[in-house]
Order: sequence, then structure tokens, then C-alpha cells
Amino acid sequence: MKIQKDIMTFCANCNEHTKHVVKLYNKKQQRGLSIGTRRHNRAIKGYVGSVEPKIHPKKLGKKQKALLECSKCKKSSEKIFGGRTKKKLEIKR
Repeated sequence: MKIQKDIMTFCANCNEHTKHVVKLYNKKQQRGLSIGTRRHNRAIKGYVGSVEPKIHPKKLGKKQKALLECSKCKKSSEKIFGGRTKKKLEIKR
């Protein structure tokens, strides 16, 4: 996604604007024994009514969550970029 590698933004720990390193947030693997996973697996298996995927309109990009790490105090915070981010343009020759 098109996001700068480091940005100047406010750090709540330092209480001033400092340079932050930007890393994209990646979703972790779900727990197998959580109630949501068990409920979903039970629905797929067939003990409840049918589970059909809902048709959603295609999005033009996704709202990207980023982890900002302060270069001064090394504390990290989350930030969600408001607009939808575009993918990098690849030039094929």
C-alpha cells in the first residue's frame, strides 16, 4: 500500500511531535477455541440454519491500520488512515 515509511506526528508519551516509523498492521491467526470460531464452525457443520455469504459491493481499497513507533522513546501506537489506500503501481516491460 502507498504509505510513507516515516512521518512526523504527535507522541503522547513524549508529549511532542516526533518522527515515527510506520509499519502496516497484520491480523494475527484466530484462536481455535474462541466462542466466535466455535459458533462459526458449528454453523458450517449444519447444526443451525444455512450460512451463505452475503454479496458486498467491491471496495476500491481498504482503510489501512498502521503501527507508529516513536523514534525517540520507542513507544508504539495505532493509527487508521482515513481514506482508502491504493496499491503500488507495477510497471511491466
